[in-house]
Amino acid sequence: MAIRTMRLENDEILRKKSREVENIDEKIQTLIDDMIETMYKYNGVGLSAVQVGVLKRVVVIDIEDGEGARIFINPKITKTKGEHEVEEGCLSFPNQYAKVVRPKELTVEALDRDGKKFTLKAKDLLAQAIAHEVDHLEGVVFTDRMIPGTLEYVQNENTEQ
Repeated sequence: MAIRTMRLENDEILRKKSREVENIDEKIQTLIDDMIETMYKYNGVGLSAVQVGVLKRVVVIDIEDGEGARIFINPKITKTKGEHEVEEGCLSFPNQYAKVVRPKELTVEALDRDGKKFTLKAKDLLAQAIAHEVDHLEGVVFTDRMIPGTLEYVQNENTEQ
């Protein structure tokens, strides 16, 4: 496992659409492990492959609910319910936070790391994290969705970017 280099806000790769994973091979397994390690290193809740420079539809999320890191390969949001305003940040936009409107609940279909299809109903923080990371796979970043005038820059002496 290895810490991958985080792609930051002005990197044009963050605006590109990620490609479907056709084959869950050793390279994808290594990518998943590296993404999990990188997400934990930078104290993130989620990470998409594009954020570490790989245009593949792979997402890892850990909202610290005791489930550990959840893996989503080729995730597709099939249903949303309700909306709420939430504060959001992003590992690719260090020390920046803004209010965005996200689904209160959603349903996502994806493959797990073994290629098995699953459906997950998520709400609150998990739904928010899934929506945020799936946006990344489409080349959309949270500042595209922010409520105008809510972007804040917060200096954090513990930031390691």
